Amino acid sequence: MKERILTIVKILGVAACLYLFLVGIGGMGYSFKLFGKEFSQKILEATSSPLIGLFIGILATTIVQSSSTTTSIVIGMVAAEAIGVRSAIFMIMGANIGTTVTAKLVSLGHITRKAEFRRAFAASSVHDTFNLITVSLLYPLEYFFNILEDSATWMGRIFVDVTGITKPENYLKKITAPVVEGLADLLDKIPWLVLLVSVVITFFMLWGIVKLLQSLVLKKLETFFDTYVFRNLAMSFVVGLILTVMVQSSSITTSLIVPLAGAGVLRLQQIFPFTIGANIGTTITGLLAALAVAGQPGIDPKFVLAGATVAFAHFLFNASGAIIFLPFKRMRELPVLVAEWMAEVCSKNRIIPIVFIVLVFYLIPLVLTWSSIAKAFGKE
Repeated sequence: MKERILTIVKILGVAACLYLFLVGIGGMGYSFKLFGKEFSQKILEATSSPLIGLFIGILATTIVQSSSTTTSIVIGMVAAEAIGVRSAIFMIMGANIGTTVTAKLVSLGHITRKAEFRRAFAASSVHDTFNLITVSLLYPLEYFFNILEDSATWMGRIFVDVTGITKPENYLKKITAPVVEGLADLLDKIPWLVLLVSVVITFFMLWGIVKLLQSLVLKKLETFFDTYVFRNLAMSFVVGLILTVMVQSSSITTSLIVPLAGAGVLRLQQIFPFTIGANIGTTITGLLAALAVAGQPGIDPKFVLAGATVAFAHFLFNASGAIIFLPFKRMRELPVLVAEWMAEVCSKNRIIPIVFIVLVFYLIPLVLTWSSIAKAFGKE
Protein backbone atom coordinates (compact mmCIF):
# COMPACT_ATOMS: atom_id res chain seq x y z
CA MET A 1 0.00 0.00 0.00
CA LYS A 2 2.78 2.42 0.94
CA GLU A 3 4.61 1.62 -2.27
CA ARG A 4 1.50 2.34 -4.34
CA ILE A 5 0.96 5.69 -2.58
CA LEU A 6 4.62 6.56 -3.12
CA THR A 7 4.27 5.75 -6.83
CA ILE A 8 1.22 8.01 -7.13
CA VAL A 9 3.07 10.82 -5.34
CA LYS A 10 6.01 10.43 -7.73
CA ILE A 11 3.72 10.57 -10.77
CA LEU A 12 2.09 13.73 -9.42
CA GLY A 13 5.58 15.09 -8.78
CA VAL A 14 6.52 14.47 -12.43
CA ALA A 15 3.41 16.36 -13.55
CA ALA A 16 4.21 19.30 -11.25
CA CYS A 17 7.86 19.40 -12.36
CA LEU A 18 6.81 19.26 -16.01
CA TYR A 19 4.48 22.23 -15.56
CA LEU A 20 7.16 24.29 -13.79
CA PHE A 21 9.68 23.25 -16.46
CA LEU A 22 7.37 24.79 -19.07
CA VAL A 23 7.06 27.91 -16.91
CA GLY A 24 10.86 28.13 -16.69
CA ILE A 25 11.22 28.01 -20.48
CA GLY A 26 8.57 30.69 -20.84
CA GLY A 27 10.28 32.82 -18.20
CA MET A 28 13.57 32.75 -20.08
CA GLY A 29 11.91 34.01 -23.22
CA TYR A 30 10.12 36.73 -21.25
CA SER A 31 13.41 37.84 -19.66
CA PHE A 32 15.12 38.35 -23.03
CA LYS A 33 12.25 40.62 -24.07
CA LEU A 34 12.88 42.64 -20.89
CA PHE A 35 16.58 42.95 -21.77
CA GLY A 36 15.66 44.57 -25.08
CA LYS A 37 16.90 44.33 -28.65
CA GLU A 38 20.42 45.62 -27.97
CA PHE A 39 21.22 42.77 -25.58
CA SER A 40 19.85 40.21 -28.03
CA GLN A 41 21.93 41.71 -30.82
CA LYS A 42 25.10 41.29 -28.75
CA ILE A 43 24.29 37.65 -28.08
CA LEU A 44 23.59 37.13 -31.78
CA GLU A 45 26.97 38.67 -32.58
CA ALA A 46 28.75 36.49 -30.00
CA THR A 47 27.15 33.28 -31.30
CA SER A 48 27.11 34.04 -35.03
CA SER A 49 30.08 31.79 -35.79
CA PRO A 50 29.02 28.13 -36.28
CA LEU A 51 32.27 26.94 -34.67
CA ILE A 52 31.75 29.13 -31.61
CA GLY A 53 28.15 27.92 -31.41
CA LEU A 54 29.40 24.34 -31.44
CA PHE A 55 31.78 24.96 -28.53
CA ILE A 56 29.16 26.94 -26.57
CA GLY A 57 26.95 23.85 -26.83
CA ILE A 58 29.77 21.62 -25.59
CA LEU A 59 30.68 23.87 -22.66
CA ALA A 60 27.11 24.56 -21.54
CA THR A 61 26.24 20.88 -21.57
CA THR A 62 29.35 19.76 -19.71
CA ILE A 63 28.53 22.30 -16.99
CA VAL A 64 24.87 21.32 -16.52
CA GLN A 65 25.51 17.63 -17.38
CA SER A 66 22.43 17.48 -19.58
CA SER A 67 21.90 18.02 -23.30
CA SER A 68 18.16 18.20 -22.59
CA THR A 69 18.68 21.27 -20.40
CA THR A 70 20.95 22.92 -22.97
CA THR A 71 18.51 22.20 -25.79
CA SER A 72 15.59 23.58 -23.79
CA ILE A 73 17.48 26.79 -22.97
CA VAL A 74 18.62 27.21 -26.59
CA ILE A 75 15.05 26.78 -27.88
CA GLY A 76 13.83 29.37 -25.39
CA MET A 77 16.51 31.81 -26.57
CA VAL A 78 15.62 31.22 -30.22
CA ALA A 79 11.96 31.93 -29.51
CA ALA A 80 13.00 35.14 -27.71
CA GLU A 81 15.07 36.30 -30.73
CA ALA A 82 18.25 36.15 -28.64
CA ILE A 83 19.97 33.74 -31.02
CA GLY A 84 19.28 32.63 -34.59
CA VAL A 85 18.13 29.21 -35.73
CA ARG A 86 21.40 28.58 -37.60
CA SER A 87 23.54 29.29 -34.52
CA ALA A 88 21.20 27.19 -32.37
CA ILE A 89 21.60 24.13 -34.60
CA PHE A 90 25.38 24.18 -34.18
CA MET A 91 24.91 24.61 -30.41
CA ILE A 92 22.72 21.49 -30.43
CA MET A 93 25.51 19.60 -32.19
CA GLY A 94 27.86 20.72 -29.42
CA ALA A 95 25.35 19.68 -26.77
CA ASN A 96 25.39 16.16 -28.19
CA ILE A 97 29.14 16.03 -27.65
CA GLY A 98 29.00 17.68 -24.23
CA THR A 99 26.43 15.26 -22.81
CA THR A 100 28.88 12.37 -23.20
CA VAL A 101 31.11 13.73 -20.44
CA THR A 102 28.82 12.23 -17.76
CA ALA A 103 29.62 8.66 -18.82
CA LYS A 104 33.31 9.61 -19.00
CA LEU A 105 33.22 10.84 -15.38
CA VAL A 106 31.42 7.66 -14.29
CA SER A 107 34.16 5.56 -15.91
CA LEU A 108 36.76 7.29 -13.72
CA GLY A 109 35.27 5.41 -10.78
CA HIS A 110 37.03 2.31 -12.14
CA ILE A 111 40.41 4.02 -12.64
CA THR A 112 42.20 2.12 -9.87
CA ARG A 113 41.53 -1.25 -11.58
CA LYS A 114 43.30 -1.20 -14.95
CA ALA A 115 41.44 -3.92 -16.89
CA GLU A 116 38.09 -2.83 -15.51
CA PHE A 117 38.83 0.83 -16.29
CA ARG A 118 39.82 -0.01 -19.86
CA ARG A 119 36.45 -1.67 -20.45
CA ALA A 120 34.50 1.11 -18.67
CA PHE A 121 36.33 3.93 -20.47
CA ALA A 122 35.81 2.21 -23.81
CA ALA A 123 32.07 1.94 -23.06
CA SER A 124 31.91 5.65 -22.22
CA SER A 125 33.92 6.51 -25.34
CA VAL A 126 31.51 4.77 -27.73
CA HIS A 127 28.96 7.56 -27.14
CA ASP A 128 31.27 10.54 -27.66
CA THR A 129 33.09 8.85 -30.57
CA PHE A 130 29.76 8.36 -32.34
CA ASN A 131 28.76 11.99 -31.73
CA LEU A 132 32.16 13.36 -32.76
CA ILE A 133 32.12 11.40 -36.03
CA THR A 134 28.51 12.41 -36.71
CA VAL A 135 29.36 16.08 -36.08
CA SER A 136 32.42 15.87 -38.35
CA LEU A 137 30.17 14.51 -41.14
CA LEU A 138 27.12 16.75 -40.67
CA TYR A 139 28.85 20.00 -39.63
CA PRO A 140 30.20 20.80 -43.14
CA LEU A 141 26.95 19.68 -44.79
CA GLU A 142 24.97 21.99 -42.52
CA TYR A 143 27.51 24.82 -42.85
CA PHE A 144 27.41 24.85 -46.66
CA PHE A 145 23.96 23.45 -47.51
CA ASN A 146 21.69 23.96 -44.44
CA ILE A 147 20.35 20.42 -44.76
CA LEU A 148 19.23 20.15 -41.14
CA GLU A 149 17.73 23.63 -40.98
CA ASP A 150 15.72 23.26 -44.20
CA SER A 151 14.39 19.80 -43.29
CA ALA A 152 13.66 20.83 -39.70
CA THR A 153 11.81 23.97 -40.84
CA TRP A 154 9.52 21.82 -42.99
CA MET A 155 8.86 19.47 -40.05
CA GLY A 156 8.40 22.45 -37.73
CA ARG A 157 5.67 23.92 -39.95
CA ILE A 158 3.79 20.62 -39.87
CA PHE A 159 4.24 20.44 -36.08
CA VAL A 160 2.88 23.98 -35.60
CA ASP A 161 -0.08 23.36 -37.93
CA VAL A 162 -1.02 20.01 -36.37
CA THR A 163 -0.67 21.09 -32.73
CA GLY A 164 -2.18 24.54 -33.26
CA ILE A 165 0.20 25.93 -30.62
CA THR A 166 0.11 29.46 -32.07
CA LYS A 167 -3.68 29.74 -31.97
CA PRO A 168 -5.27 32.07 -29.38
CA GLU A 169 -7.18 29.21 -27.73
CA ASN A 170 -3.98 27.25 -27.08
CA TYR A 171 -4.52 25.78 -23.60
CA LEU A 172 -0.80 25.50 -22.84
CA LYS A 173 -0.51 29.25 -23.29
CA LYS A 174 -3.48 29.82 -21.00
CA ILE A 175 -2.07 27.78 -18.13
CA THR A 176 1.55 28.96 -18.31
CA ALA A 177 1.36 32.63 -19.35
CA PRO A 178 -0.23 33.92 -16.09
CA VAL A 179 2.46 32.21 -14.01
CA VAL A 180 5.26 33.52 -16.25
CA GLU A 181 3.90 37.07 -15.96
CA GLY A 182 3.33 36.63 -12.23
CA LEU A 183 6.94 35.47 -11.78
CA ALA A 184 8.21 38.51 -13.70
CA ASP A 185 6.05 40.86 -11.60
CA LEU A 186 7.26 39.19 -8.40
CA LEU A 187 10.84 39.91 -9.46
CA ASP A 188 9.99 43.54 -10.38
CA LYS A 189 10.63 42.65 -14.06
CA ILE A 190 14.39 42.91 -13.48
CA PRO A 191 15.68 41.18 -16.64
CA TRP A 192 18.74 39.40 -15.25
CA LEU A 193 16.84 38.25 -12.16
CA VAL A 194 13.95 36.86 -14.22
CA LEU A 195 16.48 35.06 -16.46
CA LEU A 196 18.44 33.64 -13.52
CA VAL A 197 15.34 32.37 -11.70
CA SER A 198 13.91 30.94 -14.93
CA VAL A 199 17.12 29.05 -15.73
CA VAL A 200 17.26 27.68 -12.19
CA ILE A 201 13.61 26.58 -12.41
CA THR A 202 14.19 24.93 -15.80
CA PHE A 203 17.31 23.10 -14.62
CA PHE A 204 15.93 21.83 -11.34
CA MET A 205 12.54 20.88 -12.72
CA LEU A 206 14.16 18.85 -15.51
CA TRP A 207 16.49 17.34 -12.91
CA GLY A 208 13.44 16.50 -10.77
CA ILE A 209 11.66 14.89 -13.73
CA VAL A 210 14.74 12.78 -14.50
CA LYS A 211 15.19 11.64 -10.89
CA LEU A 212 11.52 10.79 -10.37
CA LEU A 213 11.23 8.92 -13.66
CA GLN A 214 14.51 7.18 -12.96
CA SER A 215 13.19 5.85 -9.65
CA LEU A 216 9.92 4.79 -11.30
CA VAL A 217 11.44 3.09 -14.34
CA LEU A 218 15.04 1.98 -14.03
CA LYS A 219 14.78 -0.20 -10.92
CA LYS A 220 12.17 -2.35 -12.63
CA LEU A 221 14.49 -2.97 -15.58
CA GLU A 222 17.82 -3.69 -13.90
CA THR A 223 17.30 -7.47 -13.67
CA PHE A 224 16.70 -7.73 -17.43
CA PHE A 225 19.74 -5.74 -18.60
CA ASP A 226 22.34 -8.47 -18.85
CA THR A 227 20.15 -11.18 -20.39
CA TYR A 228 17.25 -9.69 -22.34
CA VAL A 229 17.79 -6.03 -23.17
CA PHE A 230 21.00 -6.44 -25.18
CA ARG A 231 20.22 -9.70 -26.96
CA ASN A 232 20.45 -8.11 -30.47
CA LEU A 233 21.08 -4.80 -32.23
CA ALA A 234 17.43 -3.87 -32.77
CA MET A 235 16.48 -4.63 -29.16
CA SER A 236 19.40 -2.57 -27.81
CA PHE A 237 18.46 0.39 -30.01
CA VAL A 238 14.75 0.30 -29.13
CA VAL A 239 15.38 -0.09 -25.39
CA GLY A 240 17.89 2.79 -25.43
CA LEU A 241 15.34 4.99 -27.19
CA ILE A 242 12.33 4.08 -25.02
CA LEU A 243 14.25 4.15 -21.75
CA THR A 244 15.63 7.62 -22.51
CA VAL A 245 12.18 8.93 -23.45
CA MET A 246 10.89 7.58 -20.14
CA VAL A 247 13.64 9.07 -17.95
CA GLN A 248 14.28 12.19 -20.11
CA SER A 249 18.05 11.89 -19.94
CA SER A 250 20.52 10.17 -22.26
CA SER A 251 23.26 10.92 -19.70
CA ILE A 252 21.48 8.68 -17.18
CA THR A 253 20.85 5.79 -19.55
CA THR A 254 24.31 5.79 -21.14
CA SER A 255 26.06 6.15 -17.77
CA LEU A 256 24.00 3.27 -16.42
CA ILE A 257 25.74 0.76 -18.67
CA VAL A 258 29.32 1.89 -17.97
CA PRO A 259 29.66 -0.16 -14.74
CA LEU A 260 28.14 -3.16 -16.52
CA ALA A 261 30.78 -2.85 -19.24
CA GLY A 262 33.51 -2.41 -16.63
CA ALA A 263 32.41 -5.64 -14.96
CA GLY A 264 32.61 -7.43 -18.31
CA VAL A 265 28.85 -8.06 -18.50
CA LEU A 266 28.37 -6.08 -21.74
CA ARG A 267 30.42 -5.78 -24.93
CA LEU A 268 30.88 -2.56 -26.92
CA GLN A 269 29.00 -4.05 -29.86
CA GLN A 270 25.95 -4.37 -27.59
CA ILE A 271 26.34 -0.91 -26.09
CA PHE A 272 26.70 1.03 -29.34
CA PRO A 273 23.12 0.66 -30.69
CA PHE A 274 21.80 1.33 -27.18
CA THR A 275 23.58 4.72 -27.09
CA ILE A 276 22.24 5.65 -30.53
CA GLY A 277 18.72 4.89 -29.34
CA ALA A 278 19.36 7.00 -26.23
CA ASN A 279 20.52 9.89 -28.44
CA ILE A 280 17.23 9.88 -30.33
CA GLY A 281 15.14 9.40 -27.19
CA THR A 282 16.53 12.53 -25.55
CA THR A 283 15.20 14.75 -28.37
CA ILE A 284 11.66 14.56 -26.95
CA THR A 285 12.62 17.22 -24.37
CA GLY A 286 13.23 19.70 -27.18
CA LEU A 287 9.70 19.18 -28.47
CA LEU A 288 8.36 19.86 -24.97
CA ALA A 289 10.39 23.07 -24.90
CA ALA A 290 9.02 24.01 -28.33
CA LEU A 291 5.51 23.64 -26.93
CA ALA A 292 6.49 25.72 -23.92
CA VAL A 293 7.67 28.74 -25.91
CA ALA A 294 4.15 29.10 -27.30
CA GLY A 295 3.05 29.93 -23.77
CA GLN A 296 5.14 33.10 -23.63
CA PRO A 297 3.00 36.26 -23.48
CA GLY A 298 2.84 37.99 -26.87
CA ILE A 299 5.06 35.47 -28.66
CA ASP A 300 5.23 35.94 -32.43
CA PRO A 301 4.14 32.75 -34.29
CA LYS A 302 7.29 32.86 -36.44
CA PHE A 303 9.44 32.42 -33.34
CA VAL A 304 7.29 29.51 -32.19
CA LEU A 305 8.17 27.96 -35.56
CA ALA A 306 11.84 28.81 -35.00
CA GLY A 307 11.81 26.97 -31.66
CA ALA A 308 10.14 23.95 -33.25
CA THR A 309 12.72 24.02 -36.06
CA VAL A 310 15.59 23.76 -33.57
CA ALA A 311 13.85 20.89 -31.77
CA PHE A 312 13.44 18.95 -35.01
CA ALA A 313 17.01 19.74 -36.05
CA HIS A 314 18.11 18.01 -32.84
CA PHE A 315 16.04 14.97 -33.78
CA LEU A 316 17.29 14.95 -37.38
CA PHE A 317 20.91 15.20 -36.28
CA ASN A 318 20.62 12.11 -34.10
CA ALA A 319 18.43 10.24 -36.58
CA SER A 320 20.96 10.96 -39.34
CA GLY A 321 23.72 9.48 -37.20
CA ALA A 322 21.63 6.35 -36.70
CA ILE A 323 21.03 6.03 -40.45
CA ILE A 324 24.73 6.50 -41.20
CA PHE A 325 25.97 3.88 -38.74
CA LEU A 326 23.37 1.27 -37.82
CA PRO A 327 22.59 -0.41 -41.17
CA PHE A 328 26.26 -1.01 -42.10
CA LYS A 329 28.50 -3.38 -40.18
CA ARG A 330 31.76 -1.63 -41.13
CA MET A 331 30.37 1.73 -40.03
CA ARG A 332 29.15 0.25 -36.73
CA GLU A 333 32.64 -1.07 -36.11
CA LEU A 334 34.31 2.34 -36.55
CA PRO A 335 33.21 4.00 -33.26
CA VAL A 336 33.87 0.74 -31.42
CA LEU A 337 37.43 0.51 -32.76
CA VAL A 338 38.14 4.18 -31.96
CA ALA A 339 36.71 3.74 -28.44
CA GLU A 340 38.87 0.66 -27.84
CA TRP A 341 41.96 2.55 -29.03
CA MET A 342 41.17 5.51 -26.75
CA ALA A 343 40.66 3.18 -23.80
CA GLU A 344 43.98 1.44 -24.48
CA VAL A 345 45.86 4.76 -24.58
CA CYS A 346 44.12 6.16 -21.48
CA SER A 347 44.65 2.99 -19.43
CA LYS A 348 48.46 3.35 -19.72
CA ASN A 349 48.56 6.32 -17.34
CA ARG A 350 45.83 7.55 -14.96
CA ILE A 351 46.54 11.19 -15.74
CA ILE A 352 45.79 10.80 -19.48
CA PRO A 353 41.99 10.35 -19.23
CA ILE A 354 41.72 13.21 -16.73
CA VAL A 355 43.70 15.56 -19.00
CA PHE A 356 41.61 14.43 -21.98
CA ILE A 357 38.31 15.18 -20.22
CA VAL A 358 39.43 18.59 -18.89
CA LEU A 359 40.95 19.64 -22.21
CA VAL A 360 38.24 18.47 -24.64
CA PHE A 361 35.12 19.13 -22.59
CA TYR A 362 36.08 22.17 -20.49
CA LEU A 363 39.28 24.07 -21.28
CA ILE A 364 39.17 24.37 -25.09
CA PRO A 365 35.43 25.25 -25.23
CA LEU A 366 35.86 27.74 -22.35
CA VAL A 367 38.78 29.58 -23.99
CA LEU A 368 37.06 29.81 -27.38
CA THR A 369 33.62 30.85 -26.14
CA TRP A 370 34.89 33.27 -23.50
CA SER A 371 37.00 35.21 -26.00
CA SER A 372 34.11 35.43 -28.47
CA ILE A 373 31.53 36.58 -25.90
CA ALA A 374 33.96 39.05 -24.27
CA LYS A 375 34.73 40.53 -27.68
CA ALA A 376 31.06 41.01 -28.56
CA PHE A 377 30.05 42.53 -25.23
CA GLY A 378 33.24 44.58 -24.94
CA LYS A 379 32.38 46.64 -28.00
CA GLU A 380 30.91 50.04 -27.46
